[in-house]
Amino acid sequence: MAKTILVVDDEKRILSLLEAYLEQQGFVVKTATDGREAIFIARQEKPDLIILDIMMPEMDGFEFMRQHRKERETPIILLTAKVEEDDKVIGLELGADDYVTKPFSPRELTSRVRAVLRRTGQTLPKAEVLRLGGLTLDRDSHLVTLDESIVDLTPSEFDLLAALMSAPGRTYTRLELLDQIQDTAFVGYARTIDVHIKNLRAKIEDNPRQPRYIETVYGVGYRFSARE
Repeated sequence: MAKTILVVDDEKRILSLLEAYLEQQGFVVKTATDGREAIFIARQEKPDLIILDIMMPEMDGFEFMRQHRKERETPIILLTAKVEEDDKVIGLELGADDYVTKPFSPRELTSRVRAVLRRTGQTLPKAEVLRLGGLTLDRDSHLVTLDESIVDLTPSEFDLLAALMSAPGRTYTRLELLDQIQDTAFVGYARTIDVHIKNLRAKIEDNPRQPRYIETVYGVGYRFSARE
């Protein structure tokens, strides 16, 4: 399920920029122009992460954090043109998870969003050994075997297979899979996943044209077969 991001800033240009960029990266985006509006939207939408400007009318970012933290522990990335150390300290003391200074790169900010979501969302440890059908993937030893024979994979192929095997039956988009093998997903490079999948199938499938393990979901992406 796509993550919901609440962007709070009194500059409409920044709201439009981030809304367009984050939606392109697969997020659901909600926006607010001040802290009071953000409090209402956060209660209604329960976002997975908040990008929050500090200097705003009606209610600034610090006061929003004080009120919001009484209700939820949503991860927050502070966004501001001010660079004073005191502001950073106050923000972190109030529970901010990261801090980005204007002007910023949307690409860098998106990378920080993904990093914070990964850091705050790991409530359960990943299984270190995945076994499905004749395939076994061991995260610790970075080893994959097929019917007890070792399969030589590149690091990207290993990470891609680990992502697919960790949720059999779930369909991943190309952008979601690309994000598994590097910090940030870029639309322009999403088709490189097709190349990785082709190479991976050549190594683990008896007949890559009729794959047993990695299925194509046309128009969407790929999934690991849930069938034994």
